[in-house]
Formats: sequence, C-alpha cells, structure tokens
Amino acid sequence: MLAGVSIDYYARLEQGRERNPSAQVLDAIGRALRLDADARGHVFRLAGLNPSLAPGTSRDLVHPALLQLLDSFPSAAAYVLSPAFDVLAANSVAAALLSPFSGMTNMVRVLFQHPQARTVFAEWPALVENVVHALRLNAGQYPDDPEIRALVDEFLRSSPEFRTLWLDQTVSGLTRMFKVFVHPEVGRVELTYQTFDVRDAPGQQLLVGTPEPGSRNALARLSSPHASDVSRT
Repeated sequence: MLAGVSIDYYARLEQGRERNPSAQVLDAIGRALRLDADARGHVFRLAGLNPSLAPGTSRDLVHPALLQLLDSFPSAAAYVLSPAFDVLAANSVAAALLSPFSGMTNMVRVLFQHPQARTVFAEWPALVENVVHALRLNAGQYPDDPEIRALVDEFLRSSPEFRTLWLDQTVSGLTRMFKVFVHPEVGRVELTYQTFDVRDAPGQQLLVGTPEPGSRNALARLSSPHASDVSRT
C-alpha cells in the first residue's frame, strides 16, 4: 500500500516471477521499506537498472599518488582495500597494527580463518557482520568479479557463521566504524575509521583509522619499530 503497488504484483516481485520492474516501482518500494542509499542502489542493480562496472586489473593497482597519501597519515592507520577486501597497500602504522596477521592479506580470510582474529578484534561479531554485509554490496556492484565469487563460494561452504550472515541478504557499505584492537605488543588500541571511495579506481576503498585520545601513545609505540615505507602488494 505504501509503495502504491498491488499485493499480487509485490508477491510476484518477491518470488522472482516479475523480472522487469520499473525504476519508479523500485524507488517507491525502497521508500516504503525505508532502505538506505546502499540497499536502494543494490535493489536497482539486482533489477539490472544500474550498469555494473566490469572487473579490471586497475582495481588491484594502487596509484602512486595514493601511496604517497597513505604516508601523509603519520599517526593514523591507513590502508587500501580491493573489492574482495585484499589489503593492496598500507602505511607503517596500519602494517604494525595488522602485524599479528602477517602472511594473510585478505581481511575476510583474516577474520574467519586466522587463529588470533577473535582475540585481536575485541568486537569480532560486530566487525564480521559489517564486513560480510559490505562484501555482499560489492558482489552486487561487481557481479563478474572472479575474486569475490571465489571468496564467497569458499566461505559459504566452509564457514557456517559466514553463510548465516551472507544469507540474511543485508547490504551495507563500509562507512564510519569504531574498532577495538587488543594487540599482543601494546594491548588495547581504539580507533575510529572513515572509509573513502577511490574514484579513479572504482572498487578500491581507502580506510583511515584515527586513534582515540587514550590510544595514541600505544599506537605510536607500536608503529615506531615498524617505521618503514608503505607496503605494496
């Protein structure tokens, strides 16, 4: 009723028997369901009304200017993620913060497979929910991305926790996040993250984590012995 469509039409839409809804209908349904911008865009892409970006190797290459930008955050943890959540580049602070997971560069794998993940990430349940919902959003934006498809297929088979989160159909992009790390070297570190889309490399995202006042000294102590050039993959 709120969307101005019939019950029969809406039932056919949900059941997949109506495959060509108009943009106006989807907009009305989105308003009725109070979808946020990410979920509304996802609905449009599912209906084929928003052209998806084709996969390309440029999404895995970090521009030199962006690498320089990472180094301009000397007291913040800054890194670049691919659409499949591979860490493509990180400044020295981020590298030090993620040092317990040395050898693993995909954040989905870190969260679900690394033995220290649930210890280092103090709020692991909330974090994995956010990451899986953001990965589902990326899967809608890049339906032909082989890395996302392979990652999702693997974890749907191997992780009941991932499968539960994936099948709840929620999509939500990485925006502002509060993360608590319990690092084996310096203990508790609290950061507030902001996420920025890299416009000249669609799909890449820049995450910048600023330490809370009580965590600045701990993060400085952690990153000082790791002070090195920006890491690249």
